Amino acid sequence: MTNRSVIIVGAGLAGSLLATMLGKRGYHVEVYERRSDPRNTGAERGRSINLAISTRGLTALAEVGLQDTVLSRALPMHGRMLHPVSGDEVFQSYSAAGDRAINSISRGELNAVLLDAAEAQPTVRIHFNHQATSCDLSNTSLTLESAEGKATVSADAIIGTDGAYSAVRRAFLQSDGFDFAQDYLPYGYKELTIPAQGDEYALDPDALHIWPRGSSMMIALPNLDRSFTCTLFWPKAGDHSFADLDTPDRIVSYFGQHYPDAAALMPDLLDDYEHNPIGSLVTVRCSPWWRNRSALLGDAAHAIVPFYGQGANASFEDCVALVKHLDDNDGNWDAALPAYAHERTPQANAVADLALHNFVEMRDSVNSIGYRAVRRTENLLHQVLGNRYQTRYEMVSFSTIPYSHIEPKLKRQRQGIAGLAILVGALIGGSMMIRALQTRS
Repeated sequence: MTNRSVIIVGAGLAGSLLATMLGKRGYHVEVYERRSDPRNTGAERGRSINLAISTRGLTALAEVGLQDTVLSRALPMHGRMLHPVSGDEVFQSYSAAGDRAINSISRGELNAVLLDAAEAQPTVRIHFNHQATSCDLSNTSLTLESAEGKATVSADAIIGTDGAYSAVRRAFLQSDGFDFAQDYLPYGYKELTIPAQGDEYALDPDALHIWPRGSSMMIALPNLDRSFTCTLFWPKAGDHSFADLDTPDRIVSYFGQHYPDAAALMPDLLDDYEHNPIGSLVTVRCSPWWRNRSALLGDAAHAIVPFYGQGANASFEDCVALVKHLDDNDGNWDAALPAYAHERTPQANAVADLALHNFVEMRDSVNSIGYRAVRRTENLLHQVLGNRYQTRYEMVSFSTIPYSHIEPKLKRQRQGIAGLAILVGALIGGSMMIRALQTRS
């Protein structure tokens, strides 16, 4: 069969799902991954990074019959639990009716499910410990290094799903007319752990927990073993930063002052803090995502910061879009790849902006009286008007509305509500004026 051989570089979440989708359609897929098989080695310390899978991701997983399998390894979170420095916790539901949830799952668990599904396809092979060193876009060939030495492989198409620091994208950078930008936040992230207390969760497992502290924050997501994976999002330098906490006494004192309830639940706080690495927070934007019969997908095309929990969800949508355009074009890569890039690039740029916006909301705004009042009003409007009024969060997490349509739709909704309020006010005012005139006469 022509046009049916594919190389995928990267066996992470997006690469594994794409391999499964293509394998089910009879494509011959060779997946090359620079790391060892994570099902054997486990997650690197401090790099487990829990994910929040929501409607977009579940919709993609359903296409390969994995939705229920993934949900069986995940925990639903129906809202945010805010932890002030002192005082009571505050729960904020993610949906107006309180019935919708995002789902906490470890990256390792999800990757294992997807790798198993890919390897179950007779036409898919995964090669671990194979480092891509160069990519020839004109000949759709890839040079690899492994324990066996160097090798060059080729196929009808190459798809780079190899993350924010993509080796495939390096080849795109050498092509004329390729735009690329990467923007780093002056923040980093570090993982900590709240272990189970006996056989029980130390915190409510039905919530994503947030300790908003103005210019920084910590979050915690539940795990099946009844622990919580906590992630600090702090400035890398300056006051109250990772660099500032450079001694055990400072670490213990700072957590006791700013995260007192969490610190009391972290017996390994010092060990985790001192030995877990600090990760970077980067947004990658580039265009076009295709050259000849090669393309970028997932973080290789559009790495985003994790504050809307949409990184994996958006990447899974990429897989659905690419495969759909292949189906629509009878497997013609020359037609499918430009159509895929044209559809998905605006969505990637939009969700990148949404994620950056949500960082400010999570670390600071959620604590304000004004923010809570707006949330209550929006939830009430949704309950009264249904899908004619949806919150930004519901459109992002509980729908498949294109990301680029969300802000314009939100603006139209608010303009409509404002217009209705003016009309109601005018009617009330007119009625009062008529009654006054009648009284005078």
